[in-house]
Amino acid sequence: MGVGASPSTSALAAMLSLGTKVVLGAVGVASVLSPVLGVEASTSVVVATSGVTTASAAQPSASSSVFIPDAASRVNVFVGTTNGATIPHGMVKAGMDTDSPGNHAGYDADPQYHVTGFSQLHDDGTGGSIPLSNFKLFPFATCGKGNTFEECQTTMSGRKVLRKEPLTMQENPDTSHPIYRRVFAYTFPAGTTSPRIVVDITNDGQKSSTDSHMDLDEKTGRVTGGAQFAGSFGPGRYYAYTCVDFKGEGYDTGAPTEYGAWSGTYPVKNTVSSQQVFFGFVPEMGALLTFSPNSNGATSILARVGVSLISADQACANAEKEIPDFDFEKTRAASRAQWSELLGRIQVNPQDVDPEFVDLFYSSLYRTHLSPADYTGENPLWNSSEPYYDSFYCNWDTYRTLFPLMALHDPTTFARIVRGMINIQQHEGWLPECRGASVKQWIQGGSHGDPILAEFFVKYHDHANALSVPADALYNALLADAERQPPNWNLQGRQTNIWKSLGYIPQDVFERGGGNTRQVSRTVEYAFDDFTISQVAKVLGKTADGKKYAQRSQNFQNVWNENVTFPGQTDIVGFMQPRFANGQFNYTDPRHCSIHDPTSSTCFLNAQRHDGFYEGSPITYSQYVPHDTAKLIELQGGNDQFIKRLDFIFDQGYFDSTDEPSQQIPFMYHYANRPGLSTQRSRQTIAQFFNTSTNGLPGNDDSGAMGSYAAFYLAGLYPLPATRQILLSSPYFPEISFQNPILNTTTTIRSTNFNGNPANGTGGQVFVESVKIDGKPWQSNCFIEWDAFTNGSLIELQLTDNVNVTCGSGQNALPPSLSTGGYD
Repeated sequence: MGVGASPSTSALAAMLSLGTKVVLGAVGVASVLSPVLGVEASTSVVVATSGVTTASAAQPSASSSVFIPDAASRVNVFVGTTNGATIPHGMVKAGMDTDSPGNHAGYDADPQYHVTGFSQLHDDGTGGSIPLSNFKLFPFATCGKGNTFEECQTTMSGRKVLRKEPLTMQENPDTSHPIYRRVFAYTFPAGTTSPRIVVDITNDGQKSSTDSHMDLDEKTGRVTGGAQFAGSFGPGRYYAYTCVDFKGEGYDTGAPTEYGAWSGTYPVKNTVSSQQVFFGFVPEMGALLTFSPNSNGATSILARVGVSLISADQACANAEKEIPDFDFEKTRAASRAQWSELLGRIQVNPQDVDPEFVDLFYSSLYRTHLSPADYTGENPLWNSSEPYYDSFYCNWDTYRTLFPLMALHDPTTFARIVRGMINIQQHEGWLPECRGASVKQWIQGGSHGDPILAEFFVKYHDHANALSVPADALYNALLADAERQPPNWNLQGRQTNIWKSLGYIPQDVFERGGGNTRQVSRTVEYAFDDFTISQVAKVLGKTADGKKYAQRSQNFQNVWNENVTFPGQTDIVGFMQPRFANGQFNYTDPRHCSIHDPTSSTCFLNAQRHDGFYEGSPITYSQYVPHDTAKLIELQGGNDQFIKRLDFIFDQGYFDSTDEPSQQIPFMYHYANRPGLSTQRSRQTIAQFFNTSTNGLPGNDDSGAMGSYAAFYLAGLYPLPATRQILLSSPYFPEISFQNPILNTTTTIRSTNFNGNPANGTGGQVFVESVKIDGKPWQSNCFIEWDAFTNGSLIELQLTDNVNVTCGSGQNALPPSLSTGGYD
C-alpha cells in the first residue's frame, strides 16, 4: 500500500465516481488522486504534496439523525483501492497510475513516485503483477523549451512527472450502463496556447502489449486502437480495445490543430495510424493531439473513453450509447445516487462512536462492491444472454467474507454473479476460481467457487427461481468441481482423482496436470469445499450426496499429526502436516511460512513440493476447520488447550492478518465457550491493522476481502459461509440495521448499555451478556440464525464489562459443528 496523507472527513463527500475532471497546474500533477462522489458544485478537492484541503462540507451529526443520512459521504476511497472512479461492480475503474514498484493496483500515494497517466481498467487491491491499467491518457500544458508538437515526449518514461503542482480533480459517473465508458475533463492553466492530450494504446501495467494498432481521424480527433495484453496472475493473454473522443467544455474545439501517431519517444506530425508489424517486443504506441484553447475562458477539454474486450467498433458504440452528450454533472449525480442507495442499505447509529469507525465501516463496505466486475456484453469467448462477471481475483480471498456480506444486503447482484459463474462452468467445464479480463489465472487453494454458490443457495434457495438462478445447473456446477479432474488444476477445478482415492493430497506423488505443491493447505480447503456442497445437497433433498460430501469434509483429519510439537512449547501438540501416499507423515516446522519463520519462506505459488502450505503456516492452517471447530478442539486437547493455543498465536505474534486463512481465528474462542476473548481479539485486530489512512490495511485489499473482513468485525459479526449461522459479538455502534431489498426486510442489532469503543479493544462495556430476538430470549450469546435476517428481526444485545461471559447454559448455546450434529 502507498503511504500518504488521508483526506479529512469533510473531503469524503467528494470521493467517488466515473468520469474524471483534472485541473492542471503549470507543470506536473498532484500527489494524490481525488475522485468525486457527486458533491455540490461549490465543493472541490485540492490536493498538494502537503496533504489534502477541501472546501467546507457539512457532516451529519448524531444529534440530527439516528442514522447516517448519506452513507456515501463517509467513504474514504484512498484506503486500499486504486482510488479510481467507478460505480458498483463497474468494469471500468478510471484512475491515476504511478511508477511505484509496489503499486499492484496501479497507484501509489507516496509523492516520490511519478504519474504516468490516467488509465481505464483496474482491479481492486491485488497482489502479483500490476493488472490491467490499459489505455492511459496524459495531458500536456507545454512541451519542451519551444512548446512544439515534435518536442512532446510521449513515452511513459518521457512524460511522467512528480506530483508537485496542485491538482483539483472531480470524477463523474454515468448510470445508463456502468461498464464501458469514462469521461475525463482536463482543465489547462490560464495562458495555455497548445493544450495537448496523449492517448497511450500499449502501456498496460506490465508493459506486455503485442499485436497493437492505432487509428486517428484527423477531422474529428477520434482515436481508436487496441492490443493484446498479458494476464497479471496467470499464463493467458487477452485483447482490449478503446475509442476516445474529445470535446471542449463550454466551447467548440473544432478539429485538432495538430495530430500525429507516436511509436517511440516522439510523435510524427500528420500521421494517422500505427501498427505493430512483427510479433514480439513492441515499442510504445499511441496518438498525440493538440486542440484550440478557449479564447473566452478556461480551457477544459472533455475526453470520452469507451472500452471493449470485443472490438474498437464496440468500444465506440458503447461510448456513443452511454454518454451521448458528455453531460458531466448529470452523470456524477446519477453515480452518487447509486452509491448512496447501495451503501445506505446498511445503516449505523453514530452516537457515542468515534467518527473514524463510521468512516472505516463505510469505506470498507464500499470496497466490497468493486469486484467482481460486471462485464456483461463484453465476453469475447462466447455469446450468452446470461450475466458475465470477471475480475475474480481470487475466490480464495473473497469467499470467506465478501460474498456473505453481499448476502446480507445485495442479493440481486449476488444472484447475477452466481448466474455468471454457472454460465462459465457450462462453457469451460469448471467454476471460475481466479479470473481476469476473460483469462483463467492461477488457483491458490481449492475450488472456491463452491462456497460462493453454496453461500447463495443455502440462504436464498427459496428465492432462486425468482432471481433466475437454476438450482439444477448450480448443483451440477458444484459436482463438476467435486468429481471431475480438469486437464490443468492450476487454472480450474481440483486434483480430484487422488483426493477421492486417498482423502488427502500426498506430498510424494507427481501427477501430470498441475502443480504438485500446497498439499496440506489444499487438503484442508478441499475438505471445506466439500462441506459447502453437502449443505446444498441437503437443501435439495439429496440425502445420500449430503452424507457423502459431509464425510469427505472430514478429510482434514487425514493430515492431522498428533505427535508434532511446537518448537520450545511442549504443551502445544498436534498440527496439520504433509503426508506421503503410504500414510506416513513428513515433517514441516509449524513456524514455516509464519511471520516468525526462521527460514523466511514465502510459500507463494513458487513454493517447492516439500513446503505443503500456501500463504499461511501450519499454525494457521491447523486452526482452519470452520465447519467442524468442535472436532478441532478435540484434536487439540480440549477447551483449555485450545484457548491456550489461540492465546499463544496472538501473544507471540503468529496471527497474520495479511492473509485470509487467519480471518476467523479471533472468533474461534466462541467454540470454547469464551466469547469475551473473541471480542477482545477481534477488537484488537481492528485497532492494530485497520484505519482510514492510505496504508490503513494489512497488506492489500485482495478484491474487497480485507474490506469485508473489517466490515464484519465492525458490525460485531463473523460469517460461516454456506451455513445459516453467523457468529455474534458486539458491534462498534449502538445500533446497526441491514435492509434487504429482495426479502423486503430490515434487521436491526441494538446494543443496551453501549458506552463507546475502548481504543485498544481489551475492555469496556463491549461483551455480550444476553441476547433477545424480537423480544424473546435467544438460545446463544455466540451466534444468530439466518432466520433473523429473513424475518427482519430486532436483535437486542445486553452488554457488560465482564470478559468472562459465555455462550449460554443450554445445549444449543455453542456455535454448531459438523461432528456434534450441527447443520442438520
